[in-house]
Amino acid sequence: MKSGARALGVAESYRAETSQFAGAVVRASRVTDGFVFSTATVGGSDATETVCAMVDRLDREDIRYLLVAGIAPAWFNILDLQQIHGHTDLPVVSVTFESSPGLEGAIREAFDDSDVVQDRLATYRAQPERRPVTVNDETVYVRSVGLSDSAAADVVRAFTPEGGRPEPLRVARLAARGLVEMA
Repeated sequence: MKSGARALGVAESYRAETSQFAGAVVRASRVTDGFVFSTATVGGSDATETVCAMVDRLDREDIRYLLVAGIAPAWFNILDLQQIHGHTDLPVVSVTFESSPGLEGAIREAFDDSDVVQDRLATYRAQPERRPVTVNDETVYVRSVGLSDSAAADVVRAFTPEGGRPEPLRVARLAARGLVEMA
């Protein structure tokens, strides 16, 4: 991958009812050259729209990939990767950092309203399966839309100079946490 290739990483951090979303535009060479910020409702259903709006506000044609930290930010505010891809026309790669049996049981336990549970489960089940990817002797779990499995693994590796967290997600996570600390 060329060192000037850019990815937008989106991560979030929350404390109460509002989750701070941060987006960091990072080159494969590790240079950060842009930020965008927004919010989503903790336990809500607006995370997908939040990510789409962040990409729209950036209005940058040089971003080649969109990386998101996980699939259920802001307490099960499930991201619809296909909808994000369709809206942004960017390949979307969701990266998680721990093995898990999935979120279905946790979603059922988290909400009392059966309609809310069914809506979240429908969105969650419609997402691609997670695949383990080895990066720098660590394992991350990747879902992707708009890229083949092998291309998504290559993107994750190209944007991860050390450790197991891609640089766009690492920088976005730091920025989101900083916003929460200020609040």
